[in-house]
Amino acid sequence: MSEARAAFAMPAEDAALLAELRAGDGAAYERWVRASAPRVLSVVRRLLRNEQDAQEVAQEAFLSAFRGLASFDGSARLSTWLHRIAVNAALMRLRTRRRHPEEPIEDLLPRFQADGNHEHAPSAWAAQSERAVASAEVRKAVRAAIDELPDMYRDVLLLRDIEELTTEEAASALGITIAALKTRLHRARLMLRERLDDLMNELEGAPE
Repeated sequence: MSEARAAFAMPAEDAALLAELRAGDGAAYERWVRASAPRVLSVVRRLLRNEQDAQEVAQEAFLSAFRGLASFDGSARLSTWLHRIAVNAALMRLRTRRRHPEEPIEDLLPRFQADGNHEHAPSAWAAQSERAVASAEVRKAVRAAIDELPDMYRDVLLLRDIEELTTEEAASALGITIAALKTRLHRARLMLRERLDDLMNELEGAPE
């Protein structure tokens, strides 16, 4: 266990809920599911992009968590622990699907000239564009751009930048090395930046 995890002190409300769950309190389990279900569903929907799969995997995640209550070591909040279970359950479902062969990504990455400079230099997004990312329209565009990435890059980006897993946790969840994850994440961010550049430039020209 890392020093950070060893030093973690479970909040009192989590400790009380955990005790009730371990005691088999049905009402406590119902409260936990009701409070946690929206976030769990949101997580698995992002990864699976299929409502039926998401509903099934969310149920599987809660069942796995219920079965694992006795062995939960209290090194994280209950919500964090459940989030990891949901992510792993979604990734397991993804692995059972027929995966597409690795897609060429050259057309999705920035292009460079022989001297090493960009063919089209990426613009420096100003503060106005960064603030605009909070708008529903831009969030939708970012989500669409992420969804269009090849699976192996999309999954890495979601786990690291959206679900905020650590590098080690994401690599372990995907069954790849840390070096491979870092490479994929770098390429995924480049691809996403390329796809969003036009959108950010449009926002720069829009009146405040």
